[in-house]
Amino acid sequence: MGAPQEESRRIAFARTAAGSQTGRRSKEGLPIEKRILTWSDVEQQVQQLVSRIRDPRAYDAILCITRGGMIPACLISEAMGIRNIMAAAVMFPEGLGQKNRRPFFWQFPEDELLRGKRVLIVDDIWSDGRIVMAVKVRVIGAGGKPEVAVLHYRPGESEYPNDQPDFVAVVTSEWIVYPWDLVGKAGYEERNG
Repeated sequence: MGAPQEESRRIAFARTAAGSQTGRRSKEGLPIEKRILTWSDVEQQVQQLVSRIRDPRAYDAILCITRGGMIPACLISEAMGIRNIMAAAVMFPEGLGQKNRRPFFWQFPEDELLRGKRVLIVDDIWSDGRIVMAVKVRVIGAGGKPEVAVLHYRPGESEYPNDQPDFVAVVTSEWIVYPWDLVGKAGYEERNG
């Protein structure tokens, strides 16, 4: 590891070790700690995740959830040798102070691309689980056979106590800041630290 990467890791560790808080609170009302990841952290977590997948060659395609799942999906596809990557762009439009229970799909593969296929759904994090579960349900509805892989799983925030990702690199209660969250955001720490 080169000196700039080592320095980056040291800075990231110092920020998290100092107990940087997000201002957000868990369901129990406790403050949520923030962890700022380096690219090296992400590469290690992708390797951990891939090592937990029972049969990497058994998947017909990866379905990444935009935007957070795009980079992990590309890294996973390279590590597993899967060339077919599709995208699901989904959101839950919400008004002030309310959660919408119905997802809006901006983009999603056609049913015939999913029917009868083993699909690895990839996202960066499962917090409340609404987006991942909306994608999983839609893949099942199309006749696909989905399994879910995420870098981070926050079970304390999940709205699905009877469901969870099939493959997880790290179980955490922390607020995760990925390197791609920081790209192009001058003064990120000053605004969000």
